[in-house]
Amino acid sequence: MALGDHHIPYSSTPFEGPEKLLEIWFTPSPAHVPDAHTPKNGRIGLRNVPRQIWEDMLDIVQCKVLSVIEGEETDAYLLSESSFFVFPHRIILKTCGTTLNLLGLPRILEIANNFASLPSVYRCFYSRKSFMFPERQPGPHREWKDEVSFLDAIFPNGAAYTVGKVNGDHWLLYITSPEETGANGETVPSSPNAFPLPPIQSQNEENETNQNLKNVEPETPVTQDYTIEILMSNLSPEAREPFFSAPCGDALSETPSILGRNLSSAIGISDLFPPHLTALDAYAFTPCGYSSNALLKWMENDHGGEGYYTIHVTPEEGWSYASFECNVPLSTSPSSSAKDIPDLQTLVRRVVDIFQPGRLSLTLFISTVGNSNAEEDEGETTVEAAQRSFKSALVTQRPVSCSSTHSETGRGGGRGGSVLYRRTDKINYEFGGYNLAFASFELR
Repeated sequence: MALGDHHIPYSSTPFEGPEKLLEIWFTPSPAHVPDAHTPKNGRIGLRNVPRQIWEDMLDIVQCKVLSVIEGEETDAYLLSESSFFVFPHRIILKTCGTTLNLLGLPRILEIANNFASLPSVYRCFYSRKSFMFPERQPGPHREWKDEVSFLDAIFPNGAAYTVGKVNGDHWLLYITSPEETGANGETVPSSPNAFPLPPIQSQNEENETNQNLKNVEPETPVTQDYTIEILMSNLSPEAREPFFSAPCGDALSETPSILGRNLSSAIGISDLFPPHLTALDAYAFTPCGYSSNALLKWMENDHGGEGYYTIHVTPEEGWSYASFECNVPLSTSPSSSAKDIPDLQTLVRRVVDIFQPGRLSLTLFISTVGNSNAEEDEGETTVEAAQRSFKSALVTQRPVSCSSTHSETGRGGGRGGSVLYRRTDKINYEFGGYNLAFASFELR
């Protein structure tokens, strides 16, 4: 996508599409935030932080807010470089290019303390795909060891992992574990003053921070965590073409948001999930690039909620890249209807058919606590079933399909009617409280 100023002229300068993904849980679930039972205008926890405060934090990261959609449980910020999601009890900051993602972390911790009476961190996750142009990254993001050192200086209980081929596509993960000594496993950052920041005046000075988790019933369930990522590079010319702005014509009179929505509909992004369950916010950059956030209503086995997906596209030849991320739990059993939330295999096919990558990596990161689908039929674990779905979606001969409403032989045939991949990596990990399925594929 374009750099911070989305109206700059086209440049041949490489752009780093792969994102840095920071996720911080301050409590195990929304029910654990101090004001869970006293909402303000229906909002609790971190969702009560004023937008301007978040924008000041994003200035440190070096990105800007383009638009926001407010759901019942989530605020989804579309950024000049990717996305920012705010839940009552956690945040997700996903940024690409040469943004300084981790430099926003100390401010985030301060904001959570001052504005939501959340002085502790339950879990922190930081992850990213291997960079295309690591030499272009500013510190601390140029090398993985520097990112790990930055995080270790804040968290006393972190662990860093490299998943996949060091000399090929791989995925990097830093994860903290809840401390057993805390009332709810909370971790107080070990060096809150390691990175001096200007003071923030709290709106909630009347709240005593030591009441953070004391009044939460011990039987309050922990929210299940489920995240699927599809990270794609070497997009086909046919797939890249729609993401370049038209040089003339009616497009000049349309806003980037309208152009983004029209593009989403034209190529099938709007139909990845049932449209009646989806609130989509999209943006088409000038001269090229695309971002979208969507909030989704989902229901499974009498349990549901509001999830999200987010897509970001860098279409330039030589460093083309597209990412898809979603936190709606997906079944590994076939969906019965196009009106349903798609199963995992169907969703992977739809996404891949739109972007037609030459290479891709997939990750499924899922918590084991509160996971009602930990075991599938035939005794498979969730990650084993996910690996089977990944393979079935990509290596099995089948017609091209790109959406819930388009025909099986519709758009997406730019590389021949049926695109086949071969799996180059398959890895399953077990962490404390989480399981990971990782797989890489490339065109045959």
